[in-house]
Amino acid sequence: MSVSEQELRQVAELVRLAFSEDELRVLVGEFNRILQFVAKLNAVDTTGVPPTVQGVKVKNRFRPDQVRPSLPRTEALKNAVAVKDGSFVVPQIME
Repeated sequence: MSVSEQELRQVAELVRLAFSEDELRVLVGEFNRILQFVAKLNAVDTTGVPPTVQGVKVKNRFRPDQVRPSLPRTEALKNAVAVKDGSFVVPQIME
């Protein structure tokens, strides 16, 4: 399967993209190389291969919760723009 300049021009118009003639020629070549690569992938026999999202098994690395001392309140509020009653003051975003 390949795409012609005219087909790519029509698609570009549908998605409201403007390309110069030089850009269009380059894009047609790149797009056709991508389609050739996909055709190669489609030729691979994947019978018995389960669908997967990732090629490498991923395992979450959770650490156990531990109580630790936190930053002192005065230190945390030191660079705050506004403070009231020991808390940050931020602009209201909801009524």
